[in-house]
Amino acid sequence: QVQLVESGGGLVQPGGSLRLSCAASGMIFSISAMGWYRQAPGKQRELVAAITRGGSTNYADSVKGRFTISRDNAKNTVYLQMNSLKPEDTAVYYCNSGVVLISGGYLEVWGQGTLVTVSS
Repeated sequence: QVQLVESGGGLVQPGGSLRLSCAASGMIFSISAMGWYRQAPGKQRELVAAITRGGSTNYADSVKGRFTISRDNAKNTVYLQMNSLKPEDTAVYYCNSGVVLISGGYLEVWGQGTLVTVSS
């Protein structure tokens, strides 16, 4: 009923930047919180950043001051601007959204993930 499609991952050198995008489509009435999570090899998935519909944000301590989350409610899209990237930022990044459906139901939806590799 709802799909999240991520883009923007890739290989970048330490100190570089990447911008991730995640667009939601389907039977959407509205989207509440949107967020980015990541999972590095051998580690648990962790929250990177989240943003409410009103624009309030929350960041993991490890990315504060380097990453910026934003959203375009008209486009049902969330972004993650990642600057000053470090090798320890290497992970698969997943988009997550809380979606109110046109039918009135509610779904928590995950994207398929996009790989970010920070390496020289």
